[in-house]
This record gives sequence, C-alpha cells and structure tokens, in this order.
Amino acid sequence: MLVKKWMSKNVVSVQANESVIKAQLLLKEHNINRLPVMDKGKLVGIITDRDLRILPAETLRVKHIMTKYPVTVSWNYTIGEAAEILLQHNISGAPVVDEDGHVTGIITKGDLFKVLVPLTGVGKRGIQFALQVADRPGAIKEITDLVREYGGRIMSTLTSHEDVPEGSLEVYIRLHGMDRDRLTRFRHSLEEKATLLYIVDLRENKRDIYKF
Repeated sequence: MLVKKWMSKNVVSVQANESVIKAQLLLKEHNINRLPVMDKGKLVGIITDRDLRILPAETLRVKHIMTKYPVTVSWNYTIGEAAEILLQHNISGAPVVDEDGHVTGIITKGDLFKVLVPLTGVGKRGIQFALQVADRPGAIKEITDLVREYGGRIMSTLTSHEDVPEGSLEVYIRLHGMDRDRLTRFRHSLEEKATLLYIVDLRENKRDIYKF
C-alpha cells in the first residue's frame, strides 16, 4: 500500500509572506492542524496549530514562526515507511512530495488509521486469533490450511517478530464464515500446532486471552 493512494490530495497551503492571522483562518476554515508553507512554488516550511496557539501580532508573517526544512514523505513510500517516519520524528503528519520536490498531498496519522481498518479486516468483524509459531517455512500455511479445514475464510494475515523469542513468529489472522460450533474444535487443533495467545470473536464481543 503506497502513500499516494491514502494521502489527502486536496492540499491547503499558505504562502511564507502571509500573515499568521491568515494561517489561523485557513486552519479553522478547513478544520486541519498543519499547513505546508510555500514560496515561489517551493516547500519552505510547515506551520501547525501549535505554533499559533498564542495569538501573535497581526504584522507577523508565517515565515517568522514556521518550521523550516520540514520532514516530508515521498509519494511512492509504503504506508509502513510513512508510519516509521512520523513515529521517528514524533509528528502527526507530513507533506507528501513527488520526485521534483513538489507537494502533492498530506499524510497524517488519521490517514494511517484509515489503512489499518481494511488491512486488518476489523471493519468486517469476524474472529481474530493470535498465536506464536516456529519461524520456519510452511508454519503459516499449516495454520491457514487448518482455518479452511474448519470452514473459515481468511480476511487478513499479519506477522511480527517484535518482542518474540528467537526462532518464533507471532501470527495474527482474522477470519469469518466459521460456524460457532466448530470454533471450540478449531481452537484445540490450533493448540496442537502453536501457542495460542488469544481469540477475539467480534460477532459477540467475546474475548479469550491465553497469553500476552
């Protein structure tokens, strides 16, 4: 998933020589919290609602209080790369630029959240389970084959090596279509192949937490 698909394309910007009052009005009018600052068509800074919390003098220009050399994200970065940049710099959003450095959009934490919902399948409810498996070829296929054996259909599969014992892998699978009377037997079959961490049945808001 690339930034270009998920960024906000209607970019509201402000000129560097505009008054800070104008910047405040733009933020309020468009219900946003940051503005790329432009000068002769080039990105020269960024100004946020935090910069404008204390009302400055009307004669003060945007260029006087903007953050110069703002952090940017390339349009062809993946969503994961964009999230890493925002996290690394402790910011909630950044301008998106093309190969020539022109601003083509804005990517924010809110946009990343919009990706998270379809990526994990949470919007379609269903059942999510998490387990720890041996990090070896075929380990995940054994689990997904088991899902299909019990009549489930997989909506999403995510994996992680973070805070996992060496040689192991955590797997998060969301499924739907599995009859409730099969779920208990499915759980027992899972436990024969891996360490089960939790099962969350969002159809009934039922949560079984085994290990965390």
